[in-house]
Amino acid sequence: MTRTMSVSDSTVVSVAPSVVYAQVSDPTAMGRWSPENRGAKVLGERREAYVGMVFEGRNRRGRMNWTTRCTVTAADPGERFAFRVHAIGARRPRLPGAIATWEYRFEEVDGATLVTETWTDDRRGWPDFLANAFDRAATRGHTFADFQRGNIRTTLQRLKAALEAQRDGDAPLP
Repeated sequence: MTRTMSVSDSTVVSVAPSVVYAQVSDPTAMGRWSPENRGAKVLGERREAYVGMVFEGRNRRGRMNWTTRCTVTAADPGERFAFRVHAIGARRPRLPGAIATWEYRFEEVDGATLVTETWTDDRRGWPDFLANAFDRAATRGHTFADFQRGNIRTTLQRLKAALEAQRDGDAPLP
């Protein structure tokens, strides 16, 4: 079975692209929306996103916990934010390798923002049969592409709800 190497989904959030970008480009905030991510620790002094920024993301799926090392590859305010995941480990990301790339695009649409989240499998060197077997074990029966479709949908729904509630004065921005 040939692997699906990239999946994405979009939603419209009724706030300006700059507002959505400011939240999504803060790696420490992603845990508020993602079903797996539990936040991140930015390495270095600067906190605003920039190309080359390195952060370590904390993640959980069921009883499994792991940490990833990521490097920001795009930081265009109000337009695009992306990072590649290039190391993984239980407590510390000690195992290097191409894992995945995450990208967020922001497009102004009638005073709101079309947010598109994309996951790309960077494990190009893995044979499809091996990647599919690993994926099914790690996700309890799914390929990573199918699994990430659900994660992306959940993340976008939570992001939309949080930012629109803040806009309406129902909740402070995280």
